[in-house]
Amino acid sequence: MNWKSALAIYVLFWVMSAFVILPFGVKTPDELGIEKTPGQVESAPANFRPKRVLVGMTILATFLFGLFYANYTYGWLGIDQLTLFKPA
Repeated sequence: MNWKSALAIYVLFWVMSAFVILPFGVKTPDELGIEKTPGQVESAPANFRPKRVLVGMTILATFLFGLFYANYTYGWLGIDQLTLFKPA
């Protein structure tokens, strides 16, 4: 695999992992018992920590890319094994 292709695939895993990591550990002002800013939406996070999110995204993306690359190298699961409907 070309290193540019591997980098592009890793970046895709990294961006997609954001959608998995973002909802965890976020609390609203009501859950933390603090006052809301005037005009603030009730569901807005009060304890957003971007460094924690970036670290979690990087760990998850590295793990998933490692599985992807190992499958690419060793051929554990191929496209022929993923077909749901085999032709007659």
